[in-house]
Amino acid sequence: MAYHRRVSSDSDNRTLVKLAVPVLFSLIAEPVTGLVDTAFVARLGSEALAGLGAGAIALSSVFWIFNFLGIGTQTEVAKGEGAGRTEYVLGMSSLAILVGAGLGVLVAAVGVPLSGAVSRVMGADGAVETAATAYIQIRLLGAPAMLALLGIFGTMRGRQDMKTPLYIAVGINLLNIVLDALLIFGAGPIPAFGIEGAAAASSLSQWVGAIAGFVIVRRRIGFSAGVSRSDVGKLFKIGGDIFVRTGMLTLFLILGTRAATRLGAEAGAAHQAIRQVWLFTALFLDAWAVSAQTMVGNAIGSGDAVRARRIAALACWWSIATGAVLTAVLLASTGLVREGLVPDDAVRAFSAAWWVAMAMLPVSGLTFATDGIHWGTGDFAYLRNATSVATVLAGGILIGFEAAGMLTLAGVWWLTAAWVVIRALLGVVRVWPGWAGAPLRG
Repeated sequence: MAYHRRVSSDSDNRTLVKLAVPVLFSLIAEPVTGLVDTAFVARLGSEALAGLGAGAIALSSVFWIFNFLGIGTQTEVAKGEGAGRTEYVLGMSSLAILVGAGLGVLVAAVGVPLSGAVSRVMGADGAVETAATAYIQIRLLGAPAMLALLGIFGTMRGRQDMKTPLYIAVGINLLNIVLDALLIFGAGPIPAFGIEGAAAASSLSQWVGAIAGFVIVRRRIGFSAGVSRSDVGKLFKIGGDIFVRTGMLTLFLILGTRAATRLGAEAGAAHQAIRQVWLFTALFLDAWAVSAQTMVGNAIGSGDAVRARRIAALACWWSIATGAVLTAVLLASTGLVREGLVPDDAVRAFSAAWWVAMAMLPVSGLTFATDGIHWGTGDFAYLRNATSVATVLAGGILIGFEAAGMLTLAGVWWLTAAWVVIRALLGVVRVWPGWAGAPLRG
């Protein structure tokens, strides 16, 4: 029996790593393409680039609301796969894709007429407003495809297929780059559309990816037009919990950025440099969370809580180790980061805060891992509450220190570290030792 458990543990470890690698590359694909988009549009001038920035931020702020389509679907499909409930998997995947496409149509129908107002809210005016409005309107035409893709990717990842989402994501982004070059600047009979071309390239790429994903899902598991009212309610209940959790995450990051900006231009510039690097590290840590979510969900679905706890432990150790490696690499690269991202007059503010931000990465790894574990168990309400508690506590202290004039940029990042630690602790105690009602209680 002991030998069987050891082999099972080794197998789970290999599977976790095997799943995490393609997830990581699929997560990296989007920001890399965003950089390429920026480089293309920058050649059109500062007004077009400013319009791209305003439009892209506005759209990302809208689309994150619908993350539940991917997260919730992945958990439910993983549980269904573990339990051998083929019809449930078919129903939930079909529901997520249909709901995603429907919500995308609704977002486009509401958003296109309001695009000018949204651009103005983002601070755009004149030529920048014109560019941002055009960008938003055309990008919204791809909203049904983009939101359907969330359900498609959730379905595939719930079935432990991480490579297909990677291939689709890379294909979408490569096509986007090619279309950028053709539609922004024109070629042969194709006229130059400028920033409208950049938006069209993104929308067309999303539609190609969604169609490809739909065909793959239909061939592998099928598609059902029947929708269960209870499953619809479950999906939107998950959506409500994730909406609040993501909102609390965003709120704390906004509070930190606002506080840093109010400390002066130098502190604001240093904070932006640190924040961008810190957010990029999240891609590496999120790969473990996404993989743990699927494996834990599968184990829970099969009724094997012991295996689920073992997978949870493996995910935590891998994520902590990844955070430690990132800390070492980034601290060793301090000079390069400082020279490449930090203006000379912001170096003094940068130095102390940078060390705090990078030193917290192993704990950030634990936070990401436990988030993925609780996604896998379907413990969305607990995650909502834990994130809210951490944000209220750390955010309240941050506001208090700022009001008292006692805050420095390093202080902002110390409080960010406290926020991360609280979330990590609340994530861990839900599993070890757990308490009444905890899905993985020992």
